[in-house]
Amino acid sequence: MKYIQSILATSNTVAPLIARLTLAIVIFPHGAQKLLGWFGGYGFSGTMGYFTENLGIPALFAFLAIIAESFGALALFAGALSRVAAFGIGITMTVAMFMGHTTNGFFMNWYGNQAGEGFEYHLLAIGLALIGIISGGGKLSVDAALSQNKN
Repeated sequence: MKYIQSILATSNTVAPLIARLTLAIVIFPHGAQKLLGWFGGYGFSGTMGYFTENLGIPALFAFLAIIAESFGALALFAGALSRVAAFGIGITMTVAMFMGHTTNGFFMNWYGNQAGEGFEYHLLAIGLALIGIISGGGKLSVDAALSQNKN
């Protein structure tokens, strides 16, 4: 019980709220692409196939990445198990950065003159996820409502 309380514990401040909502809003469309095929994505089976066959990611980890970006983003938006959701998204972004983006340099491919996207987006997402892991859900979160520590 004490372990669960420490996962839910958060301050009733606005900074973690801003970080978690920003991360949730930015990540959810990527998760919806992978899970549901929205926004031009390939859906669950297409994404699983690409991750496992083309990238060589084990099926369990491919599944967890899809869940982290879709359901994890929804959990973050609500502030439910914020630390767990932020951790899943942070790990997913770290793996994506090192597996496919560091070789393209730092910057995004705004002008189409490099092989692919750089890793600046991933660093921003990782930074927001770290705020969620450290601070919890913050103000207006399910975690704050459930937590006994509402300072």
